[in-house]
Amino acid sequence: MGEAVKTVTNTPFEEQEYFINMGPQHPSTHGVLRLVLTLEGETIRKVEPHLGYIHRSIEKMCEKDGYKQIVHLTDRMDYLSAHINNEAVCLAVEQGMEVEIPERVKVIRTIIAELTRLASHQLWWGVMGMDLGAITTFLYGFRDREMINDIFEETCGARLTMNYNVPGGLMFDIHPNFVQRTKDFIAHFKKKLPEYDELLSGNIIFRKRTEGVGVLSKEDAISFGVTGPAGRASGFSCDLRKHAPYSAYDKVQFKEVLGTEGDSYARYKVRIQEMWESMAVIEQLIDNIPEGDFQAKTKAVIKLPKGEFYQKVETARGELGVYIISEGDKSPYRMKFRSPGFSNLSALDHMARGAKIADVVTIMSTLDLVIPDIDR
Repeated sequence: MGEAVKTVTNTPFEEQEYFINMGPQHPSTHGVLRLVLTLEGETIRKVEPHLGYIHRSIEKMCEKDGYKQIVHLTDRMDYLSAHINNEAVCLAVEQGMEVEIPERVKVIRTIIAELTRLASHQLWWGVMGMDLGAITTFLYGFRDREMINDIFEETCGARLTMNYNVPGGLMFDIHPNFVQRTKDFIAHFKKKLPEYDELLSGNIIFRKRTEGVGVLSKEDAISFGVTGPAGRASGFSCDLRKHAPYSAYDKVQFKEVLGTEGDSYARYKVRIQEMWESMAVIEQLIDNIPEGDFQAKTKAVIKLPKGEFYQKVETARGELGVYIISEGDKSPYRMKFRSPGFSNLSALDHMARGAKIADVVTIMSTLDLVIPDIDR
């Protein structure tokens, strides 16, 4: 008898989606953020952020604190925009108090805010380079940022979570060395910023990792509420220093930096150019700080009249909104923060679909996320 022959059919491998966890301890998530990536091979099909790992109930805590105490909570959100966050709350409270702020305060606040923006962008540049494998950028960025931190430490005693702005003005006047040290930093950094371009911006590997990656159109940026450099790189004109000027921004000339490509490289270039504009703002003000008081007269216990108050400012990451509902007590009935990072993160899934796992690192780095700003 003959043997039975077994027929073998060549069937293709079955394809299926699977997911992996990126974080919450992954270094390139820039904080305690968990991303669930749905993959088909190496290709991203979906990015689902999971938040709340460092939620601290800041908004709820505000309902029990006085208005002066609330200021100290906001620099724990986006800690790289601490001065600007503090200023946002102060402006909202001052709006409710209907108090006139001295011109000296407005100018100093603006200089401090732009130094904060520069320090934040320097850290971002150094960390982004390291995210993509360039260790040297981290050392360069922190080297230059130290000069600003030294100015802050001499001015208010802190280097990261600063508490210098208070409702009505400043906690105390600027240090006698403030003007000269700020000028010295600008002179130093004007020579160093071109090195950033030489080291990273023109690097062929860096360009291939960023150009055409994570494209966000202007329409999508508006739809997702993406603001700050990430929104402006897509052509969305959203700089509140131009559209809703506060403090001394109506007294200075600077350009709103806009891109058109909306990709990771455009977001990178917008921040590089913004550092030049921040230095231009500081140079216009540093020799023209008005004389006068550093604080308007306010009551020891601040009570806002019954009503609703809203103030928005331009942080290093975009639009921060402070919304206060007051019942006339020493604490707000409700306080809500519109953080830029939360809205910017919402666009990550849209930007990453069809990209590779390594591209998610690039996209997140150009969004410049600070996770406590998202969790609050």
